[in-house]
Amino acid sequence: MNLFQMGNFTFHSGAKSHWKFDCDALTAEDWETITDMIVQRVSYFSRVIGIPRGGTKLAELLKPFENSLVDRLLIIDDVYTTGASMEKAKIENTTLTNQIIGVVVFARDQTPDWILPILTLGNNWR
Repeated sequence: MNLFQMGNFTFHSGAKSHWKFDCDALTAEDWETITDMIVQRVSYFSRVIGIPRGGTKLAELLKPFENSLVDRLLIIDDVYTTGASMEKAKIENTTLTNQIIGVVVFARDQTPDWILPILTLGNNWR
């Protein structure tokens, strides 16, 4: 399995592409490094929510870093394509806190200000 794959893909958002990031190819060490990168970049958060399916694994790795002394929700996903899942999760959780930050491992396009991409391709790489 390769991280970068070519083919005909339809994403959760319904977007279509001839290539994709397949985060299932990442090793346990890769996920540990990504977790550390996120913790260093985001600092503190009280709760983490993972967008199914890709963000769920990462959310579990981030749970030990939750800090009940702060009021900040972290929404996490592996790949940002259209952002629809992230926006939906933000809307669904706005009543819990005003401080919401999102993080994605890979971004296929620019993200809104509230979402931090670890790696991004920039504009219109769908």
